[in-house]
Amino acid sequence: MIRHIVMFTWKEEATAEQKEAVASELGKLQGVIPQIRALTLGGDAGINQGNHDFALVADFDDVEGYLAYRDHPRHQAVIAERIRPILAARAAAQLKV
Repeated sequence: MIRHIVMFTWKEEATAEQKEAVASELGKLQGVIPQIRALTLGGDAGINQGNHDFALVADFDDVEGYLAYRDHPRHQAVIAERIRPILAARAAAQLKV
């Protein structure tokens, strides 16, 4: 199994509506991209200073499933239209679990 973990820090000028749109659109991907086996996402709980603002964890059966998700046009549209306009920083990793 491949676990994809990505974390975002938003620009200071990002609005609540923009942040909610990211979460909403990413959440819809599980119903659109069949290779997603599990999807967890949400804003940081605010427990530690210096954390990223938002995280997503997605599981896939294999590398091919992850690549299908990564390259899927709907996923790419969410990145281009919702994430990039408000993105200050990003970190990601793909783990074999």
